[in-house]
Amino acid sequence: MTTETTMLTAARAEALFTSRLATGSRPGHDVVEDAIRVAVRAHGGVRGCAGDVAAEYGDHPETAVPRMRWARELVDELYVARRRSVGVWALVA
Repeated sequence: MTTETTMLTAARAEALFTSRLATGSRPGHDVVEDAIRVAVRAHGGVRGCAGDVAAEYGDHPETAVPRMRWARELVDELYVARRRSVGVWALVA
Protein backbone atom coordinates (compact mmCIF):
# COMPACT_ATOMS: atom_id res chain seq x y z
CA MET A 1 0.00 0.00 0.00
CA THR A 2 1.30 3.44 -0.82
CA THR A 3 1.73 6.12 1.81
CA GLU A 4 0.44 8.79 -0.55
CA THR A 5 -3.34 9.02 -0.68
CA THR A 6 -5.00 11.35 -3.11
CA MET A 7 -8.62 12.41 -2.78
CA LEU A 8 -9.45 10.30 -5.82
CA THR A 9 -7.75 7.21 -4.35
CA ALA A 10 -9.62 7.67 -1.07
CA ALA A 11 -12.96 8.15 -2.85
CA ARG A 12 -12.42 5.04 -4.95
CA ALA A 13 -11.51 2.99 -1.87
CA GLU A 14 -14.59 4.22 0.01
CA ALA A 15 -16.84 3.37 -2.94
CA LEU A 16 -15.24 -0.05 -3.31
CA PHE A 17 -15.69 -0.58 0.45
CA THR A 18 -19.44 -0.02 0.04
CA SER A 19 -19.68 -2.22 -3.06
CA ARG A 20 -21.03 -5.76 -3.19
CA LEU A 21 -17.65 -7.27 -4.06
CA ALA A 22 -16.38 -9.81 -1.55
CA THR A 23 -13.58 -8.76 0.79
CA GLY A 24 -10.39 -10.48 -0.29
CA SER A 25 -11.50 -11.00 -3.88
CA ARG A 26 -9.08 -9.96 -6.62
CA PRO A 27 -11.29 -8.80 -9.51
CA GLY A 28 -9.87 -7.12 -12.56
CA HIS A 29 -9.88 -3.43 -13.40
CA ASP A 30 -13.15 -3.49 -15.36
CA VAL A 31 -15.05 -5.28 -12.57
CA VAL A 32 -13.70 -2.87 -9.95
CA GLU A 33 -14.52 0.15 -12.10
CA ASP A 34 -18.11 -1.07 -12.52
CA ALA A 35 -18.44 -1.81 -8.80
CA ILE A 36 -17.20 1.68 -7.91
CA ARG A 37 -19.56 3.31 -10.39
CA VAL A 38 -22.57 1.33 -9.09
CA ALA A 39 -21.67 2.03 -5.45
CA VAL A 40 -21.33 5.79 -6.01
CA ARG A 41 -24.71 5.91 -7.71
CA ALA A 42 -26.39 3.65 -5.13
CA HIS A 43 -25.12 5.66 -2.16
CA GLY A 44 -25.97 9.08 -3.56
CA GLY A 45 -22.43 10.07 -4.47
CA VAL A 46 -18.99 10.03 -2.91
CA ARG A 47 -20.22 11.63 0.32
CA GLY A 48 -22.83 8.92 0.72
CA CYS A 49 -20.13 6.26 0.37
CA ALA A 50 -17.98 8.05 2.96
CA GLY A 51 -20.92 8.23 5.36
CA ASP A 52 -21.60 4.51 5.00
CA VAL A 53 -17.93 3.73 5.60
CA ALA A 54 -18.01 5.82 8.80
CA ALA A 55 -21.15 4.03 9.95
CA GLU A 56 -19.54 0.64 9.40
CA TYR A 57 -16.47 1.69 11.40
CA GLY A 58 -18.79 2.71 14.23
CA ASP A 59 -21.03 -0.35 14.07
CA HIS A 60 -18.60 -3.10 13.02
CA PRO A 61 -14.97 -1.99 13.40
CA GLU A 62 -13.79 -5.60 13.49
CA THR A 63 -14.91 -6.12 9.87
CA ALA A 64 -14.51 -2.56 8.61
CA VAL A 65 -10.75 -2.46 9.11
CA PRO A 66 -9.92 -5.52 6.97
CA ARG A 67 -12.45 -4.46 4.34
CA MET A 68 -10.90 -0.98 3.98
CA ARG A 69 -7.42 -2.50 3.89
CA TRP A 70 -8.58 -4.75 1.05
CA ALA A 71 -10.25 -1.84 -0.78
CA ARG A 72 -7.18 0.40 -0.47
CA GLU A 73 -4.81 -2.33 -1.61
CA LEU A 74 -6.97 -3.14 -4.62
CA VAL A 75 -7.39 0.51 -5.60
CA ASP A 76 -3.65 1.08 -5.23
CA GLU A 77 -2.90 -1.99 -7.30
CA LEU A 78 -5.35 -1.23 -10.09
CA TYR A 79 -5.23 2.57 -10.30
CA VAL A 80 -2.12 4.03 -8.68
CA ALA A 81 0.26 1.45 -10.16
CA ARG A 82 -1.50 1.75 -13.51
CA ARG A 83 -1.18 5.54 -13.47
CA ARG A 84 2.55 5.25 -12.82
CA SER A 85 3.06 2.78 -15.63
CA VAL A 86 0.82 4.55 -18.16
CA GLY A 87 1.39 8.10 -16.98
CA VAL A 88 -2.29 9.11 -17.06
CA TRP A 89 -5.20 9.20 -14.63
CA ALA A 90 -7.95 6.67 -15.20
CA LEU A 91 -11.14 8.30 -13.96
CA VAL A 92 -14.38 6.62 -13.03
CA ALA A 93 -17.58 8.59 -13.50
